[in-house]
Amino acid sequence: MTMGADPAATAVAVVEMACKGRFAEIERLFAPPLRAVVNAEALQVAWAAEMGKSGQVSTIGEPVSERIEAGLVRVSVPVACERGGLTVVMAVDHDGMLNGLRLAAATGPWTPPPYADPTRFAEHHVTVGDGPLAVSGTVSMPHGPGPRPGVVLLSGGGPFDRDATSGANKPLKDLAWGLAGRGVAVLRFDKVTHTHSGQVANAPGFTMADEYVPHAVAAVQLLQQQSSVDPARVFVLGHSMGGKVAPRVATAEASVAGLVIMAGDTQPMHQAAVRVVRYLASLDPGPAVEAAVEAIVRQAAMVASPDLSPSTPTEALLFGRPAAYWLDLRGYDPVATAAALDKPMFILQGGRDYQVTVADDLSQWKAGLAHRPDVTIRVYDADNHLFFPGAGPSTPAEYEPAQHVDPAVVADIVEWLTPDRGKIG
Repeated sequence: MTMGADPAATAVAVVEMACKGRFAEIERLFAPPLRAVVNAEALQVAWAAEMGKSGQVSTIGEPVSERIEAGLVRVSVPVACERGGLTVVMAVDHDGMLNGLRLAAATGPWTPPPYADPTRFAEHHVTVGDGPLAVSGTVSMPHGPGPRPGVVLLSGGGPFDRDATSGANKPLKDLAWGLAGRGVAVLRFDKVTHTHSGQVANAPGFTMADEYVPHAVAAVQLLQQQSSVDPARVFVLGHSMGGKVAPRVATAEASVAGLVIMAGDTQPMHQAAVRVVRYLASLDPGPAVEAAVEAIVRQAAMVASPDLSPSTPTEALLFGRPAAYWLDLRGYDPVATAAALDKPMFILQGGRDYQVTVADDLSQWKAGLAHRPDVTIRVYDADNHLFFPGAGPSTPAEYEPAQHVDPAVVADIVEWLTPDRGKIG
């Protein structure tokens, strides 16, 4: 089947093929970056899981298109089902090939958390970085003259926008509005992997440092230039991989005042991937899931191998990331990097988090930094990976309903950041 040049028509045709079980035909539309991370079988498993939750498709809605970079259009196709719905989100290039494909929960508009008071701050657009890889960002600036502390937010691994949008939820926007309403200036920005996904995905030497550090440093410097911000009190707050890389950012930009690390992973990512996929398999066992576990184990072993080299094919490695990415990660120790910094740190961890855990990750921060009087470590027993409160074992399904970052987390970060509210460190 040949797709036309209209990205919206291509996206709708892909959804129609999925409804008819024609996953091999969809796979033939995968561009190399997508082919490296998913195949027809994996797509079929994911689609079947969604149909199991929502029921069969009843109607396919009107596609919504958004140009995300030269030659690449993001198309969201809403799909109504018997017991709910989902949105199929695709990145389509000018040849009608798919560079990205994900199944997202059907979402309504984001609503501010109860603790956010938008009358206490204003927002304005900024450009972070320069040249062809510049990205867009938002500054949330409290009213009044200052001087005040500032925070640059870094989202987790993956092509996140400035809000870390996931379905109906925007955890970084929760944080930005919660902090700005309490006197802290905040800058958040779209990741380079979100804005320039095709360009960086095809760069064989692309690393975690490339994914975060240049834009994070530029964001720190930009926030320091805001007239009501105290340039000596600009902090970096990173979530998940953003927390892992935060010490690297502070090493690159010495003026960073300190770090807030939320669910920052310390276990090597290839080991964590195996642990997480085995946990998910225990929630929904079956032959297809076991096949997925075997594939992850095989790819993780290749990442860990002493034979890994820049020439190792990306298709043999985890998450479609090139060998250079994994070689860089293997050589980076976030705890040792943090320990070498003479800067205060606040390390937060959700007790129910299965992606970054108290036992596997927080234990390493404690072992390397607990002796430091300027490091505060706190566990929020009810919170999951996104610091959403809940009960019982955490599962992927609990991320879908609209919810907000724990108000206690926001209050504690404000207290830590603001000298006249309490301690720093």
